[in-house]
Amino acid sequence: MSINVTRSMLPEFENYVDGLRRLWTSRWLTNNGTYVQELEKRLADYLGVPYVVVVSNGTLALMIALSLFDFKPGDEIITTPFTFIATTSSIVWQHLIPVFADIDSGSFNISPPNIEDKITYRTKAIMPVHVFGNPADVEAIEKIAKKYNLKVIYDAAHAFGVKYKGKSILNWGDVSVLSFHATKVFHTIEGGALVLKDKNLYEKAKAIRDFGFYPDKEHAPWVGMNAKLNEFQALMGLLNLDIVDKEIERRKTRYGRYKANLQGIVEFQKLNENLDRYNYIYFPVLLPSNEKREKLYTVLAEQGINTRRYFYPLTYEFEAYQKYASLTPNAYDISRRILHLPLYGELDVEIIDGICEMVRRVVADE
Repeated sequence: MSINVTRSMLPEFENYVDGLRRLWTSRWLTNNGTYVQELEKRLADYLGVPYVVVVSNGTLALMIALSLFDFKPGDEIITTPFTFIATTSSIVWQHLIPVFADIDSGSFNISPPNIEDKITYRTKAIMPVHVFGNPADVEAIEKIAKKYNLKVIYDAAHAFGVKYKGKSILNWGDVSVLSFHATKVFHTIEGGALVLKDKNLYEKAKAIRDFGFYPDKEHAPWVGMNAKLNEFQALMGLLNLDIVDKEIERRKTRYGRYKANLQGIVEFQKLNENLDRYNYIYFPVLLPSNEKREKLYTVLAEQGINTRRYFYPLTYEFEAYQKYASLTPNAYDISRRILHLPLYGELDVEIIDGICEMVRRVVADE
């Protein structure tokens, strides 16, 4: 038996087949089809946000977000190295310079004081990450952005459905970007979205998604790309939207089981105290040392239990980005001790108990 670190949520097969029949009849398979239009409307309502633009993946969503503003090649974007590689690659693809600030060792999110330390005359934006769905210090970041006249683009890939102080965390910043990859709590197989408050930016994002055409196919005021979500993916999203709340509740139960079993054994990510609704996307733990982390990773793998060293390595440690490396001791330490244990709605709680027993034994050197 093999246990993966996560498992994709899927709707009832027959419900998906029923939706496919409509596609076979209409032959409208992509290019802003009816399922895509419906998904954007339902997502905006579910998330409590003004505008949603769905795209074919989260990386392209980040690239579109960066292209909404008048950044010039060589402009600097302050971000975190403790993130998935796409956060950094999206900046570099736009011919911008990623500048890495350190993280808070409790929340794992970017440190606002270190953001301010990194600002230069070339700085044009901040790209924080809501790491593992945990809201960043949005008030402090907003204050810094206003002080220095910077844009704020949130990589909210993990933050689907997360609420902060009574409203969606996606309402913060100039733009927030979601990932709808199959490993996420909510998915469209592959996919992503931009969440915007400004109608002009919304129209521009829609245009860039479709080669830059606006207001019709005879005009292209912006350089665009092909980032359209197709109807098969949108259908999956519509059906998953019907069941995502149940999935989150089941994850919550299993998350609580882990915490109860491992209290005092390992360290946990410190969740934002103003968090009103969490989505329990992952279950990361911190081991006492890199040696313990590696031993636990191996012991669990030998039992068919797949875990993930996430985020490791830091993005500036990858060969393509080493020239942007910076001193970030907190991020470095966390990356060497973190391990994600399996978490998904269908995970048997008895398996969780067994995993926790193995964690205890490794930490205790038994």
